[in-house]
Amino acid sequence: MVSITKLVILLVFISGCAKIDYLWDQGRGQVKMLTKAKKNELLLKDVTVDPAQKEKIKLIIEYKKYFYEYWQREPSEIYNKTYILDQKAVTYLVTASPFNKIEARQECFPFMGCFPYLGFFSEKKAKDFALSLEKEDWVTYIRPVYAYSSLGYFSDPILSSFFYYSDRQLAELIFHELFHTIFFAKNEVNFNENLANYFAKKMTVEYFNDDQKTQELMKQKLATRKKVNRKIVSLVQKLNERYKKENPKDKEMAQGMIERFLEKEFRPSLLDYCKKEKISKCYGSDRAWNNASFVAFLTYEEQESKISELHNRLNLGLKDFFKYIEKKYNDYRESSEELGFESYLFDQ
Repeated sequence: MVSITKLVILLVFISGCAKIDYLWDQGRGQVKMLTKAKKNELLLKDVTVDPAQKEKIKLIIEYKKYFYEYWQREPSEIYNKTYILDQKAVTYLVTASPFNKIEARQECFPFMGCFPYLGFFSEKKAKDFALSLEKEDWVTYIRPVYAYSSLGYFSDPILSSFFYYSDRQLAELIFHELFHTIFFAKNEVNFNENLANYFAKKMTVEYFNDDQKTQELMKQKLATRKKVNRKIVSLVQKLNERYKKENPKDKEMAQGMIERFLEKEFRPSLLDYCKKEKISKCYGSDRAWNNASFVAFLTYEEQESKISELHNRLNLGLKDFFKYIEKKYNDYRESSEELGFESYLFDQ
């Protein structure tokens, strides 16, 4: 625990006064999870632990073993312990955007790079932070998170929030979070999340050894979701262009713009599209959107199709595709390219 404390103190001194409270609070929250987490083998022997929770822990141990054997990597210390939360979500992410543009407010930290959100272990503190940003005319969005990764900085425990997932969802979640332990491009959160999503989904199909019918059904479901996603992305781009053209001078004017857009264009266009494509569940049409929630949506959705297209074009197996990305990242780090790894990967 001494090394964790030293890291928090170091970050505090080099990050500036505005982030001291945040870093210290996050450090304390992380330390609390690590110190109170119990070894899996002890929990599995504990007769007071819910048998259903024990089954989930056993599954996670199995998924972790499969993951590191699949990639032929030495297992990390992640998920060797379990922490029972006193709340449903482990953290709450606050995403912020300008009132006249759909663009993430970047939060940057030494060593760790920049992120398009801030996470809080306390829901109250997340709400307080969002309120402080709104007073400065930012638009905010808060969402609960049931799993996250410290990206190898700490030995993350299993969290009781994981247990709400079905076995298949849990496998995809674990593969996603573990993927961050073997690959993470600095300062490119959007790309990292989409890459982890892509590999986790592919690994889940392989793990469950889905038959052709199951794979086809899931492929159709994924294709349908992507269709709706692409439609949402195109509508978001349309709104962003309108912001650029009309350049609202204050938050009230911008609020009127997005309300009219959602009522007269976004929802009607999305519902018409779903009807045309015979999509019964037109998710997103009844959601309460704002600039920040659009940013959060784009963070996790907009680049995955590009990864899939690259994989198909290269015609490689999943393991060889990962080796290709690793090599490209090493080449990128040795190059003088400044546009970012995502551009380097897709534009080469």
